Amino acid sequence: MTRAPQDDVLHRVEDGVSWITLNRPEAMNAVTPEQRERVIALLARASGDPGVRAVVLTASGKGFCAGADLRGGPAAGERVAGDVARVIRLGAQRLITAVLDCEKPVIAAVNGTAAGIGAHLALACDLVIAAEAARFIEVFVRRGLVPDGGGAYLLPRLLGPQKAKELMFFGDAVPAVEAARLGLVNAVVPAEALEATARGWAERLAQGPTRALALTKQLVNASLDGDRAAALAAEAAAQEINMTTADANEGVASFVERRTPKYLGR
Repeated sequence: MTRAPQDDVLHRVEDGVSWITLNRPEAMNAVTPEQRERVIALLARASGDPGVRAVVLTASGKGFCAGADLRGGPAAGERVAGDVARVIRLGAQRLITAVLDCEKPVIAAVNGTAAGIGAHLALACDLVIAAEAARFIEVFVRRGLVPDGGGAYLLPRLLGPQKAKELMFFGDAVPAVEAARLGLVNAVVPAEALEATARGWAERLAQGPTRALALTKQLVNASLDGDRAAALAAEAAAQEINMTTADANEGVASFVERRTPKYLGR
């Protein structure tokens, strides 16, 4: 029985958390163009939906994402100059940008191997929880390819240039525990605890001051690209914007009144 295209990405919203699940386990969740567009659309929807206050990105089966599904692309002799750059720009780069620009915190729950664009999809998330059997592989060099999906942007910022080049030059698999030691992963848990851990983290975020989290995400991401003056100016502007929110007022009031704040995400 053939699965409908919409079933290749499962989606549900529970307790303020948008759960996005890659669902092509027979292909180790190698991403098709249709899946990519669905994930991008769901992340955009999460940004604009006040009922969504956190996102979990995960996958079914034994693999998180084996990279891009390369079947069906034009043969080398059929390409013209500009084709590859256009595909990368409109494909892998848009997917990674959608994660980085999502206005809600995004947690990657990495259930298995994350290779190529799959590794970058996980590492673009704000927090990464990995099952013990998960691995991260900069697989491009094994295929004679240059990293795409923002890998040469993400990894040096997470690891520094020397370690990033080591991973990209050799393409060795990095086990979850080693990835955590390097700072690529926030937590490593047994496979059977992955969903519950991701749920716990996501629900904590969903109960937090949503707009303050969005502004904090923007500040941290932008700080890696700008100078000190730009970062401090952005911080002051973010504070100005955030102080107009109901959650900021609730946070201050709860402190003065010595009670637990109740944030509404607005």
